[in-house]
Amino acid sequence: MERIGYVLLSLFLLLFISGCVKDSEITKGGGAIITPTGQFTVNILVNPEEDRKPISPYIYGANQDVKEVKHTARRIGGNRLTGYNWETNMSNAGSDWDHSSDYYLPWAMGIPENQYNVPAIVFTKFHDQSLNMGAISLITLQMAGYVAKDANGTVSQSETAPSSRWAEVKFRKNAPLSLNPDTSDNYVYMDELLNYLISKYGKANTSTGIKGYLLDNEPDLWSSTHPRIHPNKVSCSELISKSIELAKVIKDMDPDAMVFGYESYGFMGYYSLQDAPDWNSVKGNHEWFIGYYLQKMKEASDSYGKRLLDVLSLHWYPEARSSKGVRICFDGENSTDKDVSIARMQAPRTLWDPTYKTSTKGQITAGENSWINQWYPEFLPILPKIKQTIDTYYPGAKLAITEYDYGGRNHISGGIAQVDVLGIFGKYGVYLATRWGDTGSYITSAYNIYLNYDGKGSKYGDICVKAETSDVENMPVYASIHSDNQGKLHIILINRNWDKEGVARIKIEGSNTYTSCIIYGFDYQSPEIRKMGEVNNIQNNYFELKVPPQTVYHIVF
Repeated sequence: MERIGYVLLSLFLLLFISGCVKDSEITKGGGAIITPTGQFTVNILVNPEEDRKPISPYIYGANQDVKEVKHTARRIGGNRLTGYNWETNMSNAGSDWDHSSDYYLPWAMGIPENQYNVPAIVFTKFHDQSLNMGAISLITLQMAGYVAKDANGTVSQSETAPSSRWAEVKFRKNAPLSLNPDTSDNYVYMDELLNYLISKYGKANTSTGIKGYLLDNEPDLWSSTHPRIHPNKVSCSELISKSIELAKVIKDMDPDAMVFGYESYGFMGYYSLQDAPDWNSVKGNHEWFIGYYLQKMKEASDSYGKRLLDVLSLHWYPEARSSKGVRICFDGENSTDKDVSIARMQAPRTLWDPTYKTSTKGQITAGENSWINQWYPEFLPILPKIKQTIDTYYPGAKLAITEYDYGGRNHISGGIAQVDVLGIFGKYGVYLATRWGDTGSYITSAYNIYLNYDGKGSKYGDICVKAETSDVENMPVYASIHSDNQGKLHIILINRNWDKEGVARIKIEGSNTYTSCIIYGFDYQSPEIRKMGEVNNIQNNYFELKVPPQTVYHIVF
């Protein structure tokens, strides 16, 4: 019955595209047949000659590889990396798992036990995988102060660093660097690690070199995530002084390597460094800590004579909740209910849409149901606010979102949110993005609708062009062309309405004439990307297209 439903759906979609069917029934999830509750009409305007901006190839990245996706950037990061000892490959889980020191990282990567003692094998195995995939690597350097010195399991509170359970992190050895680090002392050195990696792979300006280094992970949460390493809240002065010192080590050893910082966990980390003890005394006229951090890094760079922060890197886990209070970015019970799914599909608007926020502080009158929208609406939408801060305090710095997740990895709502987010990252100039989270069928399709929409490796373009919608709530749109084939036009069209069919009135402006297109996509019935149909009678660069509810289209001209 599922196969029959699939065939019927395909036939209906072809009829939609040709404009021959006005009403239809759609099989949902291979189960009950539903009839769209109505239609909405959207005006879509695309102009391949206007608003041209490069799309960074590195926005299609991940922390955990998604099956059947050829990622462009890979990050090895997260809580485990704060306590990682590169000399021995031991690490500490912190509060994620009983403050355990062990060999979890090499074990999880499938490294044979007899190789656990090979220095930095967690990093070298990771980078070898990146090279094989054609992706760039981002490597996390340790900055909190201590790393695991043994693999003896739980570290008790009485063994909080400094103690025999920990090796101290030093940024510079101030002695000859060795490719065979001394594991019997009480120290690990970051310059010795960099020397080890450069000796093996070359510098960042080579084809095999590591391109970027991250200044640890979520320092705003060290005292809660890693209380055995860093029991006290990080201060602004500590974070900035350590960031400057470690960035100088990186630039001294590999001038072309990109420095990513400060890896904040989320909004209150952006705002006040999670209520850092010295924030109120140092903030001055700064609206939030991001501005202060950028200013201090620029001042240090000016003094050093070289940029010390190439990329402002942040994490973004949406705080949006359903009407029943379920947070959209976690996959669990009720995470794909209708109200959660609708909230999830709308949540990407907080990244860019100035209309999607409350107008009265303390009372949500518009936009997402979140405490950020309720109490800090002046910082929304978040991407333009961050960009404005960068332009003010450290012009030229790039922006990365090195952890994010919108949930729903095996549900159409998650697929739609991920497609929307990738379109936003491309349109609004994000340099690099690496999703955090398990693989999922709809997440796979969301990546591949950009990276492999026809199953033959064909990709979305690398130049963003003007694309406007009259109804962003129901049908966002993105468009691109190729730098090496500017006549080839792509449009990503999303109907995120729960149960209404969208009628897109698509007008393409500019000097090029388009007479036909092929449509690929996926929908709520199946995550499989498939050819949805063709349009062969486009006249005067205008046509109408019916898009079923909860559907993603990639239209190729």
